Amino acid sequence: MELISKIALGGGCHWCTEAVFQSLLGVEKVEQGYVASVDEKASFSEAVIVHFKPEIISLETLVEIHLHTHKSMSNHSMRTKYRSAIYTFSEAQNQQSKTIINNFQKEFDNKLITKVYPFQSFKASRDDIQNYYIKNPEKPFCETFINPKLRLLLERFFKQTNMEKLKHLVA
Repeated sequence: MELISKIALGGGCHWCTEAVFQSLLGVEKVEQGYVASVDEKASFSEAVIVHFKPEIISLETLVEIHLHTHKSMSNHSMRTKYRSAIYTFSEAQNQQSKTIINNFQKEFDNKLITKVYPFQSFKASRDDIQNYYIKNPEKPFCETFINPKLRLLLERFFKQTNMEKLKHLVA
């Protein structure tokens, strides 16, 4: 039996985050919704829970992709709704995620603002907006905001990308 791990990721719009992680090899399921941590981060923020096979795609690769596919270096007025975060399910995963972010800082010109928090709770999105990109790839929002992120996957993370899911973007 293969091991399935999970990590919750928040950045920009959860439609975008969902589409990015649904396009990766080794990702078994992506739950789109809202995640909360504890204390001052107990409010819900748009995020996804990514269920993945670590022998196919590592936590390090998932975090790297996350850092490159949302505004992980900029604070803005919507950071409560779109928290740049990694929500972990264990203390070991928490420490590993912090180390991964620190190791990738050198790849970015500005300071990464992505924080690591313990996962507390999840509320799923409404059914009609789950799998948004899969259902609506031709919508202007998808073409404007999601396709550039998926093209980045094709360029930078080709080996981790499920080409079957993104064949419509390959000329």
